[in-house]
Amino acid sequence: MNKNFAETLKRLRTLKSISQRELAEKIFLTRSTVAKWENGYNLPDTFMIERICKILNVNEQYLIKILLDGDDELNVIILDDRKIVVQGSLSVVEEVLPNANIFGFTRPSETIEFAKKKKISLIFLDIELGKTNGLDLCKNFLEINPQTNIIFLTAYVEYSFEAWSTGASGYLLKPITAENLRAQLKNLRYPLINAGEIL
Repeated sequence: MNKNFAETLKRLRTLKSISQRELAEKIFLTRSTVAKWENGYNLPDTFMIERICKILNVNEQYLIKILLDGDDELNVIILDDRKIVVQGSLSVVEEVLPNANIFGFTRPSETIEFAKKKKISLIFLDIELGKTNGLDLCKNFLEINPQTNIIFLTAYVEYSFEAWSTGASGYLLKPITAENLRAQLKNLRYPLINAGEIL
């Protein structure tokens, strides 16, 4: 059951004062099909999403993102080889993303295994992790889930140009602040729809 998509579709339809029957007629389906979508028992394909978005006048990518995300929670990882950095970053990320589940790690291998088991929306990734290079590690995370947002954390400005070539969404100098974090979240490759607001 995709409760998130179902509730979003119902809300968008209601805002336009369109009944289930009216929406169904406009996209050439039965009312029961729309009812199944809004009850979370079935999902439209991308072709139908395109039709729905035209009728409801909403951004197609927004609705597709919700469709793909399903009921997944907003999971965020902070990976740094220094515990003090992880602990300090936890409170800042929690302040900016109060709806998120935030997990701190100091070991890259442990983080990779965790990312294979849970869908991660955002990773704050240190560039220098002992013998491990965060720039290379970024590729591993994106192989697991290409829609994971990566924001690099580092104390070294010279890494900034190299970081942009990895597919990351952003770059923050340590220690991070709520103001700088909010600015970076506005530039994510994949917006955090389930963050409480569309960033």
